[in-house]
Amino acid sequence: MASFSSEDAFQDSAALSLHDLESLHNFRSRSASFSSTGSSGRLQLRQRVAQLMACVEDISSDDEIHEEVSRTLDEAFLIWGKKLKEKWQEFRLHIVTWNVGTASPPPDVTSLLQLDSLGPTMDMYVIGLQEVNSRITNFLSDLAFDDPWSIFFMTVLSPLGYIKLSSVRMQGLLLLVFVKHVHLPFIRDIHTHYTRTGLYGYWGNKGGVTIRMSLYGHTICFMNCHLPAHMENTEQRLDDFEKILEMQFEGENIPSTLDHDVLFWFGDLNFRIADYGIHFVRESINNKRYNLLWEKDQLNMAKKKEAFLQEFIEGPLQFKPTYKFDLYSDVYDTSEKKRKPAWTDRILWRVKNLCQHASKEGEFSEEEQTISVTLNNYVSHMSYGISDHKPVTGTFGLELKPLLSDPLVTLNPEGEWSADHDVLISYSAVPEFPSSAWDWIGLFKVAFRHVNDYVTYAWVEDDEISSNKDSKQVYMSAAEIPDMGGEFLLCYYSNNLQSIVGISQPFQIQPNRTLIEKDLTQEENSWMQKPDNLESHDEF
Repeated sequence: MASFSSEDAFQDSAALSLHDLESLHNFRSRSASFSSTGSSGRLQLRQRVAQLMACVEDISSDDEIHEEVSRTLDEAFLIWGKKLKEKWQEFRLHIVTWNVGTASPPPDVTSLLQLDSLGPTMDMYVIGLQEVNSRITNFLSDLAFDDPWSIFFMTVLSPLGYIKLSSVRMQGLLLLVFVKHVHLPFIRDIHTHYTRTGLYGYWGNKGGVTIRMSLYGHTICFMNCHLPAHMENTEQRLDDFEKILEMQFEGENIPSTLDHDVLFWFGDLNFRIADYGIHFVRESINNKRYNLLWEKDQLNMAKKKEAFLQEFIEGPLQFKPTYKFDLYSDVYDTSEKKRKPAWTDRILWRVKNLCQHASKEGEFSEEEQTISVTLNNYVSHMSYGISDHKPVTGTFGLELKPLLSDPLVTLNPEGEWSADHDVLISYSAVPEFPSSAWDWIGLFKVAFRHVNDYVTYAWVEDDEISSNKDSKQVYMSAAEIPDMGGEFLLCYYSNNLQSIVGISQPFQIQPNRTLIEKDLTQEENSWMQKPDNLESHDEF
């Protein structure tokens, strides 16, 4: 690259003040011409930027020119940022954390899940519960069947088009992930883990449960924790969280917890408000002067000291401390213990790469940040009183550049479906898809709850009837098709990836005509055999 003398720089800065500023100010029209000329336009732009950088020292003494250049560059970067994000996707995520105190589910969770919101619907719900009833009889029953809380949330969310994607349970800790059907083919590599920290790691009353996944090619991890209680146990809480962070998922090429693109950490973290007495704390809460308590919040204090916490972000605590309340009330603890209120229930997050990196030679790197996280809402829900904790929710917007744009498998039903005859399914897979003899295609009701909630299924190899380089066909027997018909969809489940990798559009299955005709005949015969009392009835 040619060097610039101070004389050259002065001449360039003069030219910049007279001509280039006007040109830069009209950046919008120029950017269009650069995009049309492709790489030559990009090279020209880089040369102009290099020229500008060489002039910075000379123009910095001229405040008027400096301000104009800065203002114009700000506009240029704004346009550039918008251009980069034109193909980005916004993904709405709602996280719930709630210590339910062994209680049963409440009658309604509309406000908790923002189901009455006028805004766009959520793409994913992540629900972290602590102190789910784990008495031995309950726990053994829940091992064999879905627990009452899982059933409850599936009952609420499945009619709205959400499927339980994954769940993990460790005694009283439960983590559930629900997602809209449309995203299923783009969520892969789902793994779960749990870490015991109670009784020196031998008991699961405290610890963490974790679910990780690849979402449109980005690695996301959700961690629900229940840390040790009591004011004096701050160091134990931090030690336990460090131990949970060190856990490793089973499987190949799975990043460590902190190496995920985004990590969400939430739960009953049990951090308390130090130093201040109960009367000052309650008076500050009554006057809604929550900021007076922030600096003595143990988690806030730890974030300033502990390096492993400093990259975690949390929204402002603009709501009442969520512990400890009398049951079915918004009154803080009136028992003999009179626990001091605290923000025990929290939601934090960490983004692995928050900024762009410049290349070694000072040129702009073409690598851009491909995911960002925005907190839209961080609130507690005072109306829920089944526990001495109030639930806390965080609503997030994930702006991400999809690194996956096509599903691994596309599939659809062939022709009209009914239980009158065998039916066909056509599907095709991308060349790199790792198929298995254990893959299957399931027939699901549209409001299905989870991957095992199928009506019937077909093995992709055993039930295959035709194959060519473009697509394959499998069949389902008429005996397995629901007689009453209705609205259904098809899902392709990959055994190697342990997830749904393809989903069809909803389609109608026609009722079984033979069965309908039989029912009509029976109904007609039954009507004909009834006592003929209509005439006597009409005489009155």
